[in-house]
Order: sequence, then structure tokens, then C-alpha cells
Amino acid sequence: MGPEFRILHCYRTFYPESQGGLEQVILELAQKTHSSGVLTLAKVPGQTMLNGELPVLAERRWMSIASCCIGPGLVRKLFSLKAKLLHFHFPWPFGDVAYLLAGRSRPLVVTYHSDVVRQRFLGVLYRPLMKRLLDRADRIVATSQNYVESSPILAKYREKVEVIPLGVSESGYVLPSAKQFAATEHRFGKDFMLFVGVLRYYKGLEFLIRAAVGQSFKVVIAGKGPEFAPLASLAKELGADNVVFAGFVSNEEKVALMRLCRAVVFPSHLRSEAFGVTLIEGLMYGKPLISCDIGTGTSFVNRNSLTGHVIPPSNPVALRDAMNDLLNDAKKAERMGQASRERYEKMFTGERMAAAYRKLYDEVLRERGVED
Repeated sequence: MGPEFRILHCYRTFYPESQGGLEQVILELAQKTHSSGVLTLAKVPGQTMLNGELPVLAERRWMSIASCCIGPGLVRKLFSLKAKLLHFHFPWPFGDVAYLLAGRSRPLVVTYHSDVVRQRFLGVLYRPLMKRLLDRADRIVATSQNYVESSPILAKYREKVEVIPLGVSESGYVLPSAKQFAATEHRFGKDFMLFVGVLRYYKGLEFLIRAAVGQSFKVVIAGKGPEFAPLASLAKELGADNVVFAGFVSNEEKVALMRLCRAVVFPSHLRSEAFGVTLIEGLMYGKPLISCDIGTGTSFVNRNSLTGHVIPPSNPVALRDAMNDLLNDAKKAERMGQASRERYEKMFTGERMAAAYRKLYDEVLRERGVED
């Protein structure tokens, strides 16, 4: 007999294979919700206990098409697992298929992280399947009111949409040792502009590199992903010697980078970026932020002229000016950093997010008449 769960999270990638912002959010939720587990796909299947307490069940990922991870074993596993409520993280077309084939009409919460943006042709083909999943959902959670107002899909489901902002817990971040901190400072220096995240097409890193050319500040790009090779080639072609690709960084290194940087830069230019966990981390560490106005939650997290600068997307000149402003005005950067920390404590803690989801889970289970 397999494990029994109260809440089972389902997403296409997860720890330890993938370590993006969304994985961090799912980890926060699952750890703070009694009797939870995670079902995912991975190159190497298996079952692990993450942090010694969270069951992670990974079925084999057969392939990935247009960022959609596929693994038929997940359907069989989902059908056989005992779970009172299923929590799917959207978009993931194969996840929709899995629920419709194996969800067995169990209560369903869908967190709507993003519209389908890049794959427009595939999006047309996918729309009927997406509609079936969202029609079946007991609740659809948006991460910001900004996204509710700007998404044509969410507009059709407003009667069952709830807004719960993402959040992270400071306790989940490992403080770097003095040795680690010194090593990070020796490698990267300080007062640099920092990007942390998976290197994906919608992150706007091309514009960050173009903005950095010929400037006195250093830009540190921490993370790995499918866009690394073209971005590294672009930096070399433009002579952007002040752009450093740090590659994958440990949690300790990330904290050290956050503490050493002057500002957190998040130049995502497409609506695929619905929120930006890195922005929350920047708030948490009291750093000013630079992000783009793309009509999503990024401008909900980062308040223009309060916690940082919100600039037009795909605009290297505006991005360069924002970075130079924070570099050259230390008092402004410090003032915005203080406002960032205050906004984090008020709006974006992991505890606040988890409490809202626990309340939602209780409501859905009660409405469905599921004994708890």
C-alpha cells in the first residue's frame, strides 16, 4: 500500500533535480501543510524524503516538448495514490491530462501561475484541454490581483478565483558561514547588480547584458538554464566583460550574493513571468529591486519608487539608467531597501501564504463533504 496524503502537490519539476522559484514555493506550502506530498517527473525516478520530512515521488520524465514535461508513469501513480485533495500548478498540459485521466473526481485546487504565452499555436490546440481542467477545479488561485485583471482566461472564472500572493520563509534559507561569505565576496566583490533564477527565454537577460555594456558596475547572473549558451555568446560578442555568469549556486551562496549586491535586477519582459520569487527574496534581504512593467505580479511585489524601479520591458536604456541610479545614490538604495524589508514582512512571508492555503484547503474539503 502506498502513502496516504491529505494534500498532494503535482508539478512538472521539483527538488532535488530542479531548484527554481516555483519549486521553492511548492516546498514552502507542502512543508507547512499537514500530511502533504509532491508528485513530479524527473530524469531519475524514485521516492525521497526531502529535508527528512516531505515525501517526493518522482516518475520518469520521458521527454519535454515546449517546456511540457511528459511521463505516462505519473498517470498510473496519480490514480493509485490516496489523497484527499489534489493541488496542481498551472500551466502544465500533461498535468491536465493526468488529472482528467486519474484524478478520480477528487477535490482540485489549481494555482494559475501564468498564461500560456510563447506557444501560441500549441495554445490554440491546448485550449479545450485547459478549459476542461479549469472547469473541474474547485478553486483557481491567482498570485496577484494584477494577473486576474490582465488575464483573459482568469476573467472567465472570476467566481471561483482567489488571490493568494506567493511567499517565502526566512528560516528556509541557510546562512553562509564566514568562510563561504568571504569566498563569495572574493569571487564577485560587492555592490554588483544581481539576477538569480533559471535562464529562460522570458527572463529578459538579453536586455540586461545589453544594458551592462560599457558600464562601471558588475552584473552577476546566478543560475543555469536553456538560454545559457546564447546569453554567454551575446556577452562575448558585445564585449560585456562586466557580466559574470555564476552558474548554479548553493543556497548559502545565494544568500551571500543577496547580502553583497547593491540591487536585485529582474528584467523579465513577457507575461510568462507572473510573479518572481527572486523579487520576494530581494525584499526579504532588504534590497532595492528593478523589474519591468508587464502587467503581472512583478509590479505588485516591486512598488515603483518605493521598493525600487519599475521600468518598461525590453528597454536596455531604461534598465541601464535604473541600475546606475541605485549604484550612484547609496542613500536612495538604502531607503528603498528598508521599504523592501517592511513590504516583505507585511505581505510576502511563507507563513502568510501557507495560512491562506490551509484555509482554502479546509473550505474546499468541507464543501465537498470530505472527512478530514
